[in-house]
Amino acid sequence: MIELRDLSKTVSVGGNALTILQPLTLSIPEGQFVAVMGPSGSGKSTLLGLMAGLDHPSSGEIRIAGTVLTAMNEDGLARFRGRHIGFVFQSFQLIPALTARENVQVPMEIQRLPGAARRATELLEQVGLAQRAQHYPAQLSGGEQQRVAIARAFACRPPVLLADEPTGNLDSVTGGAIIDLLQRMHREENATLVLVTHDPEIARIAGRTLQLLDGRVVADSDADAVREAAAG
Repeated sequence: MIELRDLSKTVSVGGNALTILQPLTLSIPEGQFVAVMGPSGSGKSTLLGLMAGLDHPSSGEIRIAGTVLTAMNEDGLARFRGRHIGFVFQSFQLIPALTARENVQVPMEIQRLPGAARRATELLEQVGLAQRAQHYPAQLSGGEQQRVAIARAFACRPPVLLADEPTGNLDSVTGGAIIDLLQRMHREENATLVLVTHDPEIARIAGRTLQLLDGRVVADSDADAVREAAAG
C-alpha cells in the first residue's frame, strides 16, 4: 500500500544543510495500523507530511496504492490526496464558518461525489455527533472538533489515513476516546492508518511501531507479523 524507497529530507537553515530525515526504505501493507514514535525533532511529522504529498522529499520515491507521488505535479497531488488520503491534524483544521456537517461535506463536494450530504450525516452518526451537525466549530469542544475532523478525513473513503498527534490538544480521557474512534473507523473503513504519537499507550495498541531518532528509523516492531507467525 505505502512504499518508501531511499526517502530523505534536507533543508537549508542559515545557509547550512540540515537533514531532517535520513534515507529510509519502508513498506506498509494495506490495512495495517502503524504508530510512529520518537522525540521532538526526530522527523515524525516530516515523514507523515511526505507520505501525504504535502511536502517534497530531497531524494527517493513515495508510492501509494501503486501511484508514484514523487512523479506528480501539484495539481496531480491535490487530486490524488482528495481521493486516496485522509489527514487528521493535531489542531483540527476545521473551517470556522461552516457547520460540522458542512465541514465533513467539503472534501466530497470538491471531488464532486454523489450523496455528500447523506454520507456526512452517516459519518457524524458514526462519531457520535448526529445532534451537533448544525453546530459551528466554536460551539464544539476540542474532542468534538476532533471527531468532526475524523469524520471529514474518512468522507471520501480514502484507503490511507494519516494522523499527526491527533490527541495532542486533548485531555487524556478525551484523547483515549479519540484513539478508540480512530481504531474503530480504521477497521470499519478498512483503511491503512499511520499515526504519529508521543504516547506509548497508544503505540501498544497499534499493529506496528516505528521508532525514529535523529531522522532515522532505529526500531521497527511489527506486532502484526509476530501474531501472524504465531498463528501459522
